[in-house]
Amino acid sequence: MTYHPKSEFIRVMMERGFLADCTDYQALDEALMNGVVPAYIGFDATAKSLHVGSLIQIMMLRWLQKTGHKPITLMGGGTTKVGDPSFRADERPLLTADQIDSNISGIKQVFAKYVTYGDGPSDALMLNNAEWLDNLNYLEFLRDIGRHFSVNRMLAFESVKSRIDREQSLSFLEFNYMILQAYDFLELNRRYGCLLQMGGSDQWGNIVNGIDLTRRVIDNQIFGLTSPLLTTSDGKKMGKSQDGAVWLNADMRSPYEFWQFWRNTTDADVGRFLKLYTELPIDECERLGALEGSEINDAKIVLANEVTTLCHGAEAAAAAHATSREVFEKGGVGDDLPTLTLTAADVADGISIVQLIVKSGLAKTGKEAKRLIAENGAKLDDAPLTNAGLMIDAAALASPIKLSAGKKRHSLVQLDT
Repeated sequence: MTYHPKSEFIRVMMERGFLADCTDYQALDEALMNGVVPAYIGFDATAKSLHVGSLIQIMMLRWLQKTGHKPITLMGGGTTKVGDPSFRADERPLLTADQIDSNISGIKQVFAKYVTYGDGPSDALMLNNAEWLDNLNYLEFLRDIGRHFSVNRMLAFESVKSRIDREQSLSFLEFNYMILQAYDFLELNRRYGCLLQMGGSDQWGNIVNGIDLTRRVIDNQIFGLTSPLLTTSDGKKMGKSQDGAVWLNADMRSPYEFWQFWRNTTDADVGRFLKLYTELPIDECERLGALEGSEINDAKIVLANEVTTLCHGAEAAAAAHATSREVFEKGGVGDDLPTLTLTAADVADGISIVQLIVKSGLAKTGKEAKRLIAENGAKLDDAPLTNAGLMIDAAALASPIKLSAGKKRHSLVQLDT
């Protein structure tokens, strides 16, 4: 890429690794130089929280606001009723209106940590596309909007083509999704002067559709900008860990577990992640990312502290760091470890160590827990656990016990008193 941007926002996007593609660098750059640009990213409400996989988009909105522009967080209260088919092998389960509303209220808590909402020129807006999608007249929509879409072109989009090539069913409901997303961009431009849609590079086709529709219907020029689809250096999808999705809401993933996820980053990813997920200066990100040997662990702690501070606050980051030191460096228990609390009834007849490992979230199944023990990967109070038949009773839980899976995953088990 040889383009040299004038605007601070595009410069930051390029320098820090956020930018995969843009529909018109020069025209967007000029718009960013000429005044406040409202820009949006859409988030479907398929769960009560967003996870780390969405953090790259959230950071883009944060940088947009920090460079003087207006972020719009668009909740897909309408589109979630359809489900985005992009690069999925199957149809998403359909949610009820109540489930969608409940999910939206959970997701709103995440955004408020990263962007400032309000009525000022660069204050963020929280919108819901149900506002214009719920009451659409189907025949009018087909006549006014549907006529601008070529089915031949829609079939050629990779997200649709890949499903058809694999002979996996694509319902008419899902096929409509790209038309609805394009319509979102048109409505946001018409109602709120939104000039830019951002998203992951898998959304490129949907974004271009919205730009084309807006030009055809109201003859306005708008823009699209995408970020790379992020995988870790070992090829894993960002946002997943050994024990499931890394959620951004504290009630779904504790700040300690969140901190630990970043602390466990692969050496090769540290510099890149510092640029994307923290606001440290580029030079510092590169210096930390270039550390080698045991020193790279210091860079990982900086990464974990910075990312956790943004998501959960400085106090939670400091507590997670302190717990980690207690657990790893001093062999202690730590106050902030994930904790399983059992009642006296749960252990009345004793409970197997295999069940405890599963209940603690350190293994998904009893079979996996037994394998962990057989391969010397499990510890009880920092001592190797070798007996898969061990039973734990109330007396053994007179004080909390610590379970470990490998070197990095720990849980406390205590009795409710």
